[in-house]
Amino acid sequence: MVVIFVAAALAAKTKWHELDGYTYDKYLMEFNKNYDGSESDMRRKIFEDRLQKIKKHNSDNTKTWKEGVNHMTDWTEEEFSKTLGVKKGLLYASKENKKSAKVSQPSHPIVKIPSSVDWRSTGIISAVKDQGQCGSCWTFGTAEAVESYWAKKTGLLTDLSEQQILDCTPNPNQCGGTGGCGGGTFELAMTRINQMGGLTTEWMYPYVSYYGANFQCHANTTNPVVNLDSYVDLPSNQLEPILNHVASEGPLAVTVDASSWSSYESGVYNGCNQTNPDLDHAVQLVGYGTDSQLGDYWIVRNSWSPLWGEQGYIRLARQSTPICGTDITPGDGTACKNGPASVTVCGTCGILYDTVYPVIH
Repeated sequence: MVVIFVAAALAAKTKWHELDGYTYDKYLMEFNKNYDGSESDMRRKIFEDRLQKIKKHNSDNTKTWKEGVNHMTDWTEEEFSKTLGVKKGLLYASKENKKSAKVSQPSHPIVKIPSSVDWRSTGIISAVKDQGQCGSCWTFGTAEAVESYWAKKTGLLTDLSEQQILDCTPNPNQCGGTGGCGGGTFELAMTRINQMGGLTTEWMYPYVSYYGANFQCHANTTNPVVNLDSYVDLPSNQLEPILNHVASEGPLAVTVDASSWSSYESGVYNGCNQTNPDLDHAVQLVGYGTDSQLGDYWIVRNSWSPLWGEQGYIRLARQSTPICGTDITPGDGTACKNGPASVTVCGTCGILYDTVYPVIH
């Protein structure tokens, strides 16, 4: 198999309202892809089936978001699932209080805050990245959080090494997965950064796990440029402390259910299973706002390249009274050992459950 796609396609990417008459051959050209042998027929079938679902969704005027084609439109479900590297039940080895996480009365009343905040405009958010077919979202979310708080503290925005976190963070209790491309957590990664004496740059320790391979740690051959003292977990499932923090302090690393996000293109998304959300992905919450037609939203940075979504971002519906559901599979082989059978998670796609920020050295 030969697959190539380049970010240059972003400038000419076909939008949802331009899909009439759109063909697989045009898709291959647009995303600079090429397949050898019989794989081409398989990819074409996946693409055509998915395109029909996208068109059907976009014809429904009750939806508050649009779907479109992107570099993942001809991926198999198995390939897409590899991008979902953080799983449920991730905190129970060290945070027993989350076993019975519920929405509680506000312990952090909402202070007077701006109607909208977007940390992208402040120079502390690096460019959107691409994790590829490796369950390394937990390392991207961690590196992005450290980048932002380092930039906020020093004025220096530096791309940091996801690969160092990926290669060098053991996961003996299987928190969030099995480690490496098999998944992990923010808390595990931030603790490890401190133990290693810091994190080096993307350029000194580049990302090489795009296709899902794990590699040996060689952090001792690089120089750390950023360190952190600790991290802070905000209270689970409480809107007030999260909204206050994003409004006044900075972005957050958050865990979400992204299992239905693959075709998202624009708008305010509320398409997750809110009865039984399945937390499986690590991202960065960088702001919030209100659309005059589509309502309140969170601004979330993903790590699926700028070809996906709103140039790499998604807006998630934000409720003044968060909706909650039950994650019924926190112990499906990717949680910490001996975790609970289920957990309550709140907010669209479970965004309020696990929210973390680093304390920079």
